[in-house]
Amino acid sequence: MPSLADVVAVLDRLYPPELAADWDAVGPVCGDPQAPVRTVLLAVDPVDAVVDEVVRTGADLLVTHHPLFLRGTSTVYGGTAKGRVVTRLLTAGAGLHVAHTNADDALGGVSDQLARVLGIVDVEPLVPRAGGPEGTGSGRVGNLPQPTTLGIFAERVADALPATPAGIRVAGDLSRPVRRVAVCGGAGDQLLDHAHAAGADVFVTADLRHHYSSELLARGGPALVDPGHWASEWPWLPAAARALSAELADTVDVQVSYIVTDPWTAIVTRGVAAQTAAPAPEGSTP
Repeated sequence: MPSLADVVAVLDRLYPPELAADWDAVGPVCGDPQAPVRTVLLAVDPVDAVVDEVVRTGADLLVTHHPLFLRGTSTVYGGTAKGRVVTRLLTAGAGLHVAHTNADDALGGVSDQLARVLGIVDVEPLVPRAGGPEGTGSGRVGNLPQPTTLGIFAERVADALPATPAGIRVAGDLSRPVRRVAVCGGAGDQLLDHAHAAGADVFVTADLRHHYSSELLARGGPALVDPGHWASEWPWLPAAARALSAELADTVDVQVSYIVTDPWTAIVTRGVAAQTAAPAPEGSTP
């Protein structure tokens, strides 16, 4: 039976920590390096609902994409939200490991898996990592086997990714032809210009800001599909589970969390017509 240190070594081979951004916080967060690991649970976020699942499944290690302490801390007191996560994990005998931007940029990482589930072929890094292993870097770009329209492609995105209450936002003419596709799991508006320069017809990413998106479209850039941060990163979890199981020769039970931890829990609209029209004058009948 592998130890926590053994599993961390495998994770570091799959998602090398040196690929992480210099502002990031990846690697082990808590746990005894010598503790045996029988069950691993993979999730996007280290939040209370996921810790509940750790306790329920008896997992010995929680691996998350998002860091718990991205900006550092001086306390893990259980009276704080983040301290409570650490306290509960340690009480349950579980460790925590983070693979964030290193998993984003790694070969077979977050953006590779997003491209895969969307059926994109001839995939390459959108921004190759200078001096890094071949195939590593930020985002991915490739082609659809057959051209389609933005509207049909957006439906494909909705079918391929887990559903969230906020749904999927689309910017662009739904009849626009789509063949070349750029993707970036998670927040990707820093790559908007790269997607444009790569000749993408559409860019799939999350957390897109109003002005950057509007300006890109005005310059003739790609259409945009925003499926939400959590949903765009989730496809990495099953792939990471398969890779980890293969490396550990099935000596560990590797599970994936299906809990939706997207912070947006609802969306309220006034109907399709109202979404595309100017607000009605005050006092008028909607």
